[in-house]
Amino acid sequence: MTVRPLHDRILVQRIDEGEQKVGGIIIPDSAKEKPQQGKVIAAGNGKFKDDGKRVPLDVKPGDTILFGKYAGQEIKLDCEEYFITKEDDVLAVIEGHAKKKLTAITGKTKKK
Repeated sequence: MTVRPLHDRILVQRIDEGEQKVGGIIIPDSAKEKPQQGKVIAAGNGKFKDDGKRVPLDVKPGDTILFGKYAGQEIKLDCEEYFITKEDDVLAVIEGHAKKKLTAITGKTKKK
């Protein structure tokens, strides 16, 4: 199934950050926070300004993004979980994410 978000909305798949441990204790899935990083799967064409011109989006499919904790609407397509959000909810595009892992809460980076 192909999904094309409308206007300034984007379809995002969350990126799991791995298993979280606190003091050597494994946190169960029900207590884990949802990741705040994701990969843009599809993007709309942009929103319209008052004069009728379309403003293109800054993000594109394939970008890895950082988004707000309560951003978007959860959906399920073909047994996969995604969410749709507006581009305004995107906090940053992560570049060079293969070398470093960005931690949104502390603002620090960790080497893989």
